[in-house]
Amino acid sequence: MSETITKDALLKLVDEWIGQGKRTIGPTEIKPGHIRYARLEDSAALKLGGYIRPQNSVKEFVFPKHEKLYRYLFEGKEISLAEADGEPAATVVVGSRPCDAAAFDILDRVFNWDFVDEQFNARRRATTIVTIACREWDDYCFCTSVGLGPAAPRGSDVLLMPLDGGAYEVRALTDAGRALFAGHTTPAEVTATEPAGPERKFDMESVGEFLRASWDKPLWRDEALRCLGCGACTYECPTCHCFDIVDEGNARGGYRARNWDACQFRMFTVHASGHNPRPDQPSRQRQRILHKFRIYPDKFGELLCTGCGNCGRACPVGLGVLNVLEAAAKAAVEG
Repeated sequence: MSETITKDALLKLVDEWIGQGKRTIGPTEIKPGHIRYARLEDSAALKLGGYIRPQNSVKEFVFPKHEKLYRYLFEGKEISLAEADGEPAATVVVGSRPCDAAAFDILDRVFNWDFVDEQFNARRRATTIVTIACREWDDYCFCTSVGLGPAAPRGSDVLLMPLDGGAYEVRALTDAGRALFAGHTTPAEVTATEPAGPERKFDMESVGEFLRASWDKPLWRDEALRCLGCGACTYECPTCHCFDIVDEGNARGGYRARNWDACQFRMFTVHASGHNPRPDQPSRQRQRILHKFRIYPDKFGELLCTGCGNCGRACPVGLGVLNVLEAAAKAAVEG
């Protein structure tokens, strides 16, 4: 016995969430052919199919591109501080891809490592993730190569499994998910078949071994020399989390803000002396790959990648994580 919901009932439920004042996020067509996660004003804007995945990731709704941390005010010789924002709004992300939902668990470790980031945690607690399993994928997708898949439940509160005829099997995975769909599902004698997903494109174990001894390998120059340093790969990645903290204001006061940054930017590692330990794009790409597939796993025991392929789709010169990992896998075999 399983629980199901029709597409029409799901859309009606989405309208209920919006009517309740919940910030409701989902894939929407912002202009012809361009699907992105964005805030929904009504369920008619929600795109449930007809594309591989949105061009952005859902991380920006728990880790904003620009975030005011706190305000400050100069009063004579005194400085007063105040909270920048109130409590985050209750948020529902509906139509998330499994490769996006899995990133939330990964980011949790970063933002609760040596410092507990209460603002990030507050947004996480306020957010419920409703994921739809993938039935289609493209050549950029490599979730199965990094231990996930088109129906991976990690990070989701509810996993919707598409059924023939436009309905979904509802797999509520957390108390928040069960509460969100309570009274809106129908018992049925049907179970969705989990799709196999894209073929594995490399062996992660052999790639990892290669990366541990690859610092001076020509692979970095050969694969990454065409990198433009635009940062599109990091901004559209569900797990990249580099940021900078700056003060924005004037002589009377202002606020301290956190802004997205990227390891692919030339200024990211420039020292006050002017020295840059990563002076070119190959060295910056090497850092990105080693961070995701060697440094982060050594520290947290898991990969900093969900295999979504957004880096490759977003890159104007056709460079992505997958290209480099496939080259590394080939080099590992060839010795």
